[in-house]
Amino acid sequence: MASAPSIVGLLLLLGLGFFFGLAFEEFHARSNQKRPGGVRSFPLLALIGALLYRLDPAHLVPLSAGLLALSAWLTCYYWRHLGEADAEGLPNVGLMVPICNVLAYLLGPVALAEPPWVAVGATVAAVLLLTARRELHGFARRIELTEIVNAGRFLLLTGFVLPLLPDTPVTDLTPITPHQVWLAMVAVCTVSYASYLLQRYIAPPGAGLLVALLGGLYSSTATTLVLARQARAEASSLRQLEAGIVLATAVMYLRLLIIIFVFNRELALALAPPLLVLSALGLVMALAWNWAGGKRQADARQAAAPSNPLELLTAATFAVLFVVISIATAWAKQRFGSAGIYALAAIVGVSDIDPFVLNLAQGDAAQLTIRVGTGAILVAASSNNVVKAIYAIVYSGARVRAAPAALTLLAVLGVAAAAL
Repeated sequence: MASAPSIVGLLLLLGLGFFFGLAFEEFHARSNQKRPGGVRSFPLLALIGALLYRLDPAHLVPLSAGLLALSAWLTCYYWRHLGEADAEGLPNVGLMVPICNVLAYLLGPVALAEPPWVAVGATVAAVLLLTARRELHGFARRIELTEIVNAGRFLLLTGFVLPLLPDTPVTDLTPITPHQVWLAMVAVCTVSYASYLLQRYIAPPGAGLLVALLGGLYSSTATTLVLARQARAEASSLRQLEAGIVLATAVMYLRLLIIIFVFNRELALALAPPLLVLSALGLVMALAWNWAGGKRQADARQAAAPSNPLELLTAATFAVLFVVISIATAWAKQRFGSAGIYALAAIVGVSDIDPFVLNLAQGDAAQLTIRVGTGAILVAASSNNVVKAIYAIVYSGARVRAAPAALTLLAVLGVAAAAL
């Protein structure tokens, strides 16, 4: 008598086989093609795979024999129809039909041997890849070769270089290790790279606030510069552009909170109330100015193609800044105590605050308390807001006034939260 998990697995494999077969049959019916497989074949294939697996779950000899027999039949079918053309007049050389049949066969043993989410996830992924043929091919044609190289860089940075770096300090000047430096860079690059891809390929034309939101995930300073320059030339879109500047900074607070949470949950929890309040206030002001500006939406496509965050120069610059700020943080703490950390926080706000923030989040580099770390990060973000307010005024030719005022207000509130 079958055990309870086997009964559940049997029902699961039959349901998934039917679902997979239904999608397979419907897809080929719409393209006026007849292919082996469907709502009857796939559940039966999954059932046969499950039964052969149960005959010898240790050595899998019957299951392997069945897979060889299915592969032989599919090879004969493939060879017989190789010279035919599909509905689009192209040679019938695709591998989707054999792959789908083999996958349907393997769903049976997977549903019995693995947790349910494995079989469900594999089936859903197969259906999505099968039915999204046009969309995926269209996406592949839109992707430039440089973006494939960028994806390779990302995988190289995260999957190859990071595990090779030592996790021990290499100098007495700072306890930060090469592994921590690279991990911090990977964390920032991951958020920036995701925003970069969304801005470049997903954000629709004319979606000013959406681009500003994604720009805040990438770099609120860079987004402020782009929108301020645009405000100089487009007086009719001034309200929406100012809203975009404030929105980018509101998102910056969330970005900082996410990155800090990865490295130091205790510090992130302490920072969550002030950062979330500041982000919400910035969001309210941005939406209010956008609503006051009317229905016209600013064309912010200029901001939709930021520089690639995975460039070697960008990564090297971040790594150098991270090490330098780590040394400066340790020195300021030793020489001046907490006051030195706050002063350094105000200074680094002029440039990129990510290395400073991650130095505080990565641990015990300067033996800081949560209170000092929280205050220093709020001061750094506030200092950066003041700098962005100045950039907005200068690069817009003093056309924008509301956005700098909002950024200054957020800076003042941030310093007040740090003092408390």
